Amino acid sequence: MTPDDVLAHFRETDALLEGHFLLSSGLHSSKYLQCAKVLMHPERAALLCRSLADKVYDALGKGNVDLVVAPAMGGVVVGYEMARQLGVPGMFTERVDGKFAFRRGFEVPKGARVIMSEDIVTTGKSSRECIEVINQAGGKVVGATCLIDRSNGTADVGVPLFSLMQMDVKTYAEDELPPELADLPAIKPGSRNLK
Repeated sequence: MTPDDVLAHFRETDALLEGHFLLSSGLHSSKYLQCAKVLMHPERAALLCRSLADKVYDALGKGNVDLVVAPAMGGVVVGYEMARQLGVPGMFTERVDGKFAFRRGFEVPKGARVIMSEDIVTTGKSSRECIEVINQAGGKVVGATCLIDRSNGTADVGVPLFSLMQMDVKTYAEDELPPELADLPAIKPGSRNLK
C-alpha cells in the first residue's frame, strides 16, 4: 500500500481535517487525522492493518510476535486489528489517574514479544508511556506500529517504529502559533485530557 493509497482512505472518509487543532501532545496543528472515521469501516481497517502487519513480518519475521498492546483510546481498534492480522492476542492499556495501566484482568506473559500499536504518532509520548507499562509488566517490546507517523520519522519511541506513511505536518507550541492559526479557535478532537 502506497502513501497515496493510505491518504485516499482518509480523504474518502473525511478523516483528513484542516483548521486549528489542539493535539493530545499539547501542540497545535493546521491538520488533524481522525483515524476513528477510517477505522469505523471494518474493510478499511483490515486493508490498512494487513499492510502494516506485512511490514512487521518483513522486519521481524513471522512467529516473532506474541502479543499486541495498544494505548486507549485511539489505539484500541488498530491494536485489535493488528492482533487479528498477526494471529496473536491483543489487549490495551488505559489511563488511570493520568497514567497508562493494564486493567480488565489483562496480564502480559513474562518475556512475551510485544508490538505496541497506535493509530497516529506525533511526538511519540503516548507510545513511550505505553511501552514503559508493557516493559514494567514483563513484556519485551520488539517494535511499534502506527498507521501514520506525523513526525515524518523524527519521533523516537525507543523501539523500531513501523508506519504506513510518514507526513511532515508542522506543529506549534501555544506561544509560537503562526497568524493564520492564531486567528482561528482551536478544536481539541483527541482523546487525552490536557493538564
